[in-house]
Amino acid sequence: MAVTETTVAESCAAANRAARPLATASTAEKNAALEATARLLEERTDAILEANAGDLADERAVGLTDALRDRLRLTAERVAAMAEGVRVVRDLDDPVGEELERKTLASGIDLRKVRVPLGVVAVVYEARPNVTIDCAALTIKSGNAIVLRGSSYAERSNAALAGIVREALAEAGLPEDAVLSLGGGGHEELAELATQEGLVDLLIPRGGEGLKAAIKAVATVPVMYAAAGNCHVYVHAEADPEMARRIAVNAKVQRPGVCNAAETLLIDAAVAERVAPAILGDLAAAGVELVGDERARALAGDVEVGTATDEDWDSEYLGLKMTVAVVDSVEDAIDHVNRHGTGHSEAIVTADEAAAEEFVAGVDAAAVYVNASTRFTDGFEYGMGAEIGNSTQKLHARGPIGMRELTTFKYVAHGSGQVRE
Repeated sequence: MAVTETTVAESCAAANRAARPLATASTAEKNAALEATARLLEERTDAILEANAGDLADERAVGLTDALRDRLRLTAERVAAMAEGVRVVRDLDDPVGEELERKTLASGIDLRKVRVPLGVVAVVYEARPNVTIDCAALTIKSGNAIVLRGSSYAERSNAALAGIVREALAEAGLPEDAVLSLGGGGHEELAELATQEGLVDLLIPRGGEGLKAAIKAVATVPVMYAAAGNCHVYVHAEADPEMARRIAVNAKVQRPGVCNAAETLLIDAAVAERVAPAILGDLAAAGVELVGDERARALAGDVEVGTATDEDWDSEYLGLKMTVAVVDSVEDAIDHVNRHGTGHSEAIVTADEAAAEEFVAGVDAAAVYVNASTRFTDGFEYGMGAEIGNSTQKLHARGPIGMRELTTFKYVAHGSGQVRE
């Protein structure tokens, strides 16, 4: 069974041992493991869905919100999408060994800067079993071992998926302990995982601000936070009204339970009276609960808009709720985003190139969109095959975490007997 029966420390040590041969595995060997994973996902779809049905029926999942249950639920189509994503990763260039820079030093030494794996990556995540496959595929191709710690209420699904990857690794002649799945234990297990110095090279928590705070309080290993997405759509004075309607609704409604869904709509005062009723009407018709400032409420017409609290402006709802504000300028929109956003994804709708450039330059976020939905911040959409999450920090990676974000580099120097004087 893929869920380990050993301690966290023993699991991390096993992954550390597996990371060494995986780091030097050939591209062909890693691709063979990925192809076997995709094939087994397709062949074992019924078993995966049976395991997932058990998770959905378990009492641990009873209290989940509709959005979280949707993230937990697997379908035949979602399993097929996982297999497709694995094959996309398989077909991408292998980052390991990529030459980043080369020069000859004054000493005559030939110096190369080459990309290498990090070693052991640990990922903590909630609800979405497909993350198990995304993470495993990316770490295998980038030559890293991985320790996965998913939610307790997704334990059956994660175990079934991790077991498939381990079987594929063994089939390709690679160490199966390069992918290890811990059960969804309590805070003690999380703290133990976050303090495995010398065994874990990078910890990536995927989740909200609560998980981020819990990790920050105890972590002694390097951490890359794939945290909350309080994303905004700003409808500028020069926005095309129909485009603004499409983008605002898509950013909120297309899949509201994910981190790149918009949580706040900002409308420029110059066009608010003209465009706000239509956009708010579309959102309400889609089932979105709206809350806003006084100016937004006054312009809502027949659409019900509640009073936004101070907490609302800083909330990642992950559901069908949205805050709305009227702002007086691009500068005000930028200020609002930078005060309340989480550095994830922000969008402006405008036909004014100067306004777009000002927004792009002024907003502090991993991804900024001009005339497009925030929903595109995704490793698959960005051509990475998959992602481990979206980094909302600036070091050492920002935005979708793909294969190259799971590598570091080393300097390789070739001489002919040089010694330093």
